Amino acid sequence: MKALITGATGCLGRNLATRLLREGWEVHVTGRNESIGALLENQGGRFYKADLGNKEAITALCQGKDVIFHCGALSSPWGKYSDFYRANVLGTNNVIEGCLKHDVKRLVHVSTPSIYFDFKEKHQISEADLLPEKPVNHYAATKHEAEHFIDAAFKEHNLPVITIRPRAIFGPYDTAIMPRIIRAARNGKVPHINGGNALIDATYVDNVVESLLLCASAHEAALGKKYNITNGEPIQLKDLLRLSFSALGLPFQPKYISYKTAYRMATIMEAVASLPGISWEPVLTKYGVGVFSIGQTLDISAAIRDLGYKPIITLDQGIRRFAAWWKEKHHAA
Repeated sequence: MKALITGATGCLGRNLATRLLREGWEVHVTGRNESIGALLENQGGRFYKADLGNKEAITALCQGKDVIFHCGALSSPWGKYSDFYRANVLGTNNVIEGCLKHDVKRLVHVSTPSIYFDFKEKHQISEADLLPEKPVNHYAATKHEAEHFIDAAFKEHNLPVITIRPRAIFGPYDTAIMPRIIRAARNGKVPHINGGNALIDATYVDNVVESLLLCASAHEAALGKKYNITNGEPIQLKDLLRLSFSALGLPFQPKYISYKTAYRMATIMEAVASLPGISWEPVLTKYGVGVFSIGQTLDISAAIRDLGYKPIITLDQGIRRFAAWWKEKHHAA
């Protein structure tokens, strides 16, 4: 089987590439980081540096592939709308065009449950639930728009696609969630907004990889559908952090902040970062305050029913595996 993985130098794409290479796939990968691309080539993959917004390059890479795993995206709580649009909307359109032009057998599209978030406590959110009228940020807005194009291509051109919405991915090669929390701890204390009581979902990366492979081989009845993916183990944020710091061998010193205070701080920081000539990402964003203080969990019953999805690594196992990788990585450094 020949696969193309976009975003292969990120956490999810890199773990997926490693799994596919181990299982004997012919793996072609693209991403922004050439040094990581070289490491994947050393494992047996074929790396191409390509911008998702480059129509000619992306459509050409789709030729001759059986499955395309579209993991690539600009994922950040802050940035210019034009950058998000180029990567997430134009990039997805380019992948769609490549799949249709070259008769790719299956596209597995990675979206996000950020499109559900609207600063309200919600639990067991299903894929069929109504989405907020206004997206919470540029990332959510452009990922939602990308889904519209995916849906249109499925309905109008029979694009053989399945979409997943994985929540809070962590594991080896994570550069976002856990590393940011660890840095915050080393700079003082970990902010606990509203006591860290928010009930949330997190997903170990191997489980997301498993879901991607299930999508690649799923029955045609699943085509055109979307699936929430989590570990299926909702946990309060404070407990997740406590377990993580214990596994990492780091002191856990929470700094308690009220939601009102944190939101006000984030508003000021965003206002400063939005000033002309400023190219600074706020330490705290309103979206960040929301996701760390307002509970949100997802219903994964559709993935269990249609894909046969079952988390293969528990949350506790995932935390311990990440901690072991992190300590080995930083000890070697």
